Amino acid sequence: MPAVTVGTVLVFLIILVALVLFVTEPVPIDVTAIGIMVTLMILGPWTGVSPREGVSGFSNPATITILAMMILSEGVRRTGAIQRLEETVASYTGESEHRQLGATVGLVGPLSGIINNTAAVAVLLPMVSDLAHENGTSPSKLLIPLSYASMAGGMLTLIGTSTNLLASDVASRLATDYPSLHAFSMFEFTHLGLVVFLVTGVYLLTVGYWLAPSHVTPRSKLETTQKEEFLTEVIVGEESPFVGSTIREALEEVDFEANVTQLIRDGDYHREPRLSMTIREGDTFTIRLTEDALRTLHEVEGIEFVPEVTPPGGLDALGPGQTLSEIVVTAGSDLVGETVESSRFQDQYQTAVLAIRRGGETAYERLTEYRIRPGDLLLIESEPDTVDRLADDPNVIVAGELALQQFRSSKLPVAVGVVLSVVGVAALGILPVMVAALGGVMVMIVTGIVKPAEAYEAVQWDVIFLLAGVIPLGRALSETGGADLLGTLVVSAADFLPAIAVLGLFYLLTAAMTNLISNQASVVLLIPVAVDAAARLNANAFAFVLAVTFGASTAFMSPVGYQTNLFVYGPGGYEFSDYARVGGPLQVVLAVVTTLGIAAFWGL
Repeated sequence: MPAVTVGTVLVFLIILVALVLFVTEPVPIDVTAIGIMVTLMILGPWTGVSPREGVSGFSNPATITILAMMILSEGVRRTGAIQRLEETVASYTGESEHRQLGATVGLVGPLSGIINNTAAVAVLLPMVSDLAHENGTSPSKLLIPLSYASMAGGMLTLIGTSTNLLASDVASRLATDYPSLHAFSMFEFTHLGLVVFLVTGVYLLTVGYWLAPSHVTPRSKLETTQKEEFLTEVIVGEESPFVGSTIREALEEVDFEANVTQLIRDGDYHREPRLSMTIREGDTFTIRLTEDALRTLHEVEGIEFVPEVTPPGGLDALGPGQTLSEIVVTAGSDLVGETVESSRFQDQYQTAVLAIRRGGETAYERLTEYRIRPGDLLLIESEPDTVDRLADDPNVIVAGELALQQFRSSKLPVAVGVVLSVVGVAALGILPVMVAALGGVMVMIVTGIVKPAEAYEAVQWDVIFLLAGVIPLGRALSETGGADLLGTLVVSAADFLPAIAVLGLFYLLTAAMTNLISNQASVVLLIPVAVDAAARLNANAFAFVLAVTFGASTAFMSPVGYQTNLFVYGPGGYEFSDYARVGGPLQVVLAVVTTLGIAAFWGL
């Protein structure tokens, strides 16, 4: 048993605190990561992390490559390449749910191997949502498969996901002590990735299709089926004809179905108020109703939405040009943690937030006090040009189709050529993948595919800071002997198990951890442990690196485990349990497939 030093104890304490903060998220995960980095440097005499090593994550090739790939993905999006596919896909799929599902899986998988799976989901989400709505399919049936297939597709190449790039860097740094390790080549594990993708695709088209819920009713069926409900809040003004009427009389007057869930009067909260209660001026009602009912409510005199509808002229000033749209809050959004009011969202975009949906849950708190989380779906009313502005905002994803004229369609061949060139040059070993990706960024900027300001906006800076913060943690774990200690414990606990079973356990451990914290943190923490365990078992260290890498990139059982799961959370109307129900069996299947595949292709 390796000696337990002060440094080892300190690093384990830092990891424990970090895990708690990653899971509970009292602060954004990138802030936690920076805190880890600073703490490691302050405790450098014991952790073995110098100031230079502490900030080395910012210049790490994996970090720079991920940054460049984000910009390349944005360049492809700017050309409208994905949106051009919708007409072709729709003509093939029609109203067949299985064809729509097959097209979704078949498109996002290969694309995720080229432009990074997170970006692939971001650009395909509006198309898949529209495809479902217009052809009578619940988006809930397609959006979880979109996320899961993108994860599997990301394992087709080195650049398919940031996890692969980070794992490659960690393996390269450990190669000095473990000669069997090396940095990944572009197609190092493509054959196994293809197996994983095909198994995932078959599962999603069969068992996954059966298990996937149908929470969201497609817009094309809203006239004949139960309509999708939203939550909004209104204030009764002095001029309202409802003043003096009962709630029941008011609902009969507007002639639409609505559920009054809360009344706020003189600072007092009344849950599920009685329909016989008389309406007074200044009453604030929280109402659950359909999208069509929201439109009708706009026409009622003396009803003010909370927050106040812009322009200042109020509801009467809203013209026929106003449109209802849905937007999804991204994980790194500036809106996260803010309320609709404190974020000044409506002032910035001259829009009104009418309703908020979080997964399949309906909240009953006041919308002005509703703290926004990643994956929340906001129903907004705005001018069409506002939707265009939101489409370029990295804080949100517009869950709807954009017109092709908004894109730089003439640049499409150049953008595709640049991405394919980056992949080809890196695959042939002509240039390191980092250099090739940066070169591709320069070409896109020079040719006008991406403007410099757009390039900066395309970078998910929270991911960059997360990477920079957790990379030194892996070094500290190795320097203090923490990895050796954990490796010894794992091996001693697995004395009665063969090496292949221990390999499978590392896959499951990584997947379980990734379902709670970031995939990057899981890779940094567990690869050194897995490598040390392999050495003690006299097993192939590279095989154990791959088990951790694949485990971190295929976390299906929670919406917080992977960013793509958060993207589809709101638009799909999902509940937390949906991910466990649909993703749980797939997680088990891939644990077996991946473990056996690694053993077959690389040996133990």
